[in-house]
Amino acid sequence: MNRTTLSLIAGTAALAAITGLATLSEPDAPGRETAEAAAVLPVERTGLLCPAPSASDLAETTYTSFTPVTKGTGSDGSAELLAASVESTDTADEDTEKPAGDDETTDDKTDTDKADSGKADSGKAVDGEKTGGEKTAAKPVLTSKAPGTPVTAETSGADDPALVGTAEGKFAPGWTVQQTTQVTAGNGRGLLGVTCAAPDTEFWFPGVSTAADRTDYVHLTNPDDSAAVADIELFGKDGSVTTTVGEGLTVPAHSSKPILLSTLTGEKQDDLTVHVNVRSGRVGAAVQALDDKLGGDWLAPSTDPAGTLVVPGIPKDATAVRLVAFAPGGADADLKVQLASPTGLITPAGQETMHVKGGMTTALDLGDITRGEPGSLVLTPTDGSAPVVAAVRVVRGKGDRQESAFIPATGPIGTRASVVGNGAKDATLSLTAPTATAKVKVTASAGTGAGTAATKTYTIKQGTTQDVELPVPAGLKGTYALTVENLTETPVHAARTLTATEGGIPGFTVQTLPDDRGTVAVPEADEDLTVLQK
Repeated sequence: MNRTTLSLIAGTAALAAITGLATLSEPDAPGRETAEAAAVLPVERTGLLCPAPSASDLAETTYTSFTPVTKGTGSDGSAELLAASVESTDTADEDTEKPAGDDETTDDKTDTDKADSGKADSGKAVDGEKTGGEKTAAKPVLTSKAPGTPVTAETSGADDPALVGTAEGKFAPGWTVQQTTQVTAGNGRGLLGVTCAAPDTEFWFPGVSTAADRTDYVHLTNPDDSAAVADIELFGKDGSVTTTVGEGLTVPAHSSKPILLSTLTGEKQDDLTVHVNVRSGRVGAAVQALDDKLGGDWLAPSTDPAGTLVVPGIPKDATAVRLVAFAPGGADADLKVQLASPTGLITPAGQETMHVKGGMTTALDLGDITRGEPGSLVLTPTDGSAPVVAAVRVVRGKGDRQESAFIPATGPIGTRASVVGNGAKDATLSLTAPTATAKVKVTASAGTGAGTAATKTYTIKQGTTQDVELPVPAGLKGTYALTVENLTETPVHAARTLTATEGGIPGFTVQTLPDDRGTVAVPEADEDLTVLQK
């Protein structure tokens, strides 16, 4: 061994002694202690993305932000939502021919260009830049004040952009933002709600459509400093649907891009599954589904493909329920369909099973399956366990006074989950324990204006769904947050329904409550200099 090598080893050893080189201990190694169990600590940073709320001039949108109080956090932190830019038609396609005399001023743009360019003529700050190129500091749309108390902001019209949110420190664990929009008339009228979600690299949306009476958009939002590249695939009743421009879609940094599904294919199908696969970077994704007659709502992504799925929180007054499922792999899936009612699991007569062919989308009309009682769908494999994704479309009302909403299959609440924007009389919380009896604690926060937090504990029997009586805060002013904590190891699934009747039309929207991922397991690590001797 030469002197250079010896000097290198000596230098490395000295550096390790200073910085504390960490390594996992080998199991049963003589003279070494086994690694300690991982510590569960609050997360220190959370990112959320909210899609552009509406293209309607009649839209009234409310954003509500909330962080539950979490033990173990520091005293510092912040949480705020900033506007993202929206890619214009010209930016999306540089080869698009412009009208004669177009000098790229906003006054000469078409209405479509204005809608796609992120408030081109609104004068509001977008990513720190005003219309006309004037630089200005980006002003947060919403800033949180303190954990345990929700804050809200309101806006109106068709020009509101997507939002990019970041929470740090004491505001990060369990940070939740709700976007709720009411549209009084026109295509997609009704109550549209979505929980702003974290960016990811893959999404499944069963239940979209390219039918003549539907206008469905996939909204992709990129929170990062570099462009993201994504593919959009469509799957129908016969398998993969040929698309024209679904591959290699670029979403610029800090921007949002809405893609109208009917521009990707000429096929008109009632039931499709959208698969968003991000090749480079990461995005937030949500589908806005607008119907000419049945109103509209947001469709959040289904939970990851699995053999057993739960679709919680179907309203008791649902007049029509349509289940849409897709098997991503090559294997077929045979599913047992059950309804978790207030009294237990029920198998609907004549609709006991659902056969889903591999790579194909299958739909099943369940009618008014709840029959005046709250319920949740429980899908389990009858033979084997081929993974599937699923969602339901729910209709309330009759005749020309109908409104629709979507509920995707969702995972259990885990340790804790929150949902915000609840009013004193317009919110319903539905809890489901499909496999065993569970005990759940529900805390209602202080209101956005005033109110004292309240807590109740509930027992949810095995195989049942319960619409629980909410612990509304005393002296409530404004809206409040609900935090659901599972006190047992039994899986519990949850969903919240908001209602708002306008012009006799029973507007509603449903949001599921998956685990808030407010904590993370951090493995213990010890200094181990023996690795330098190997």
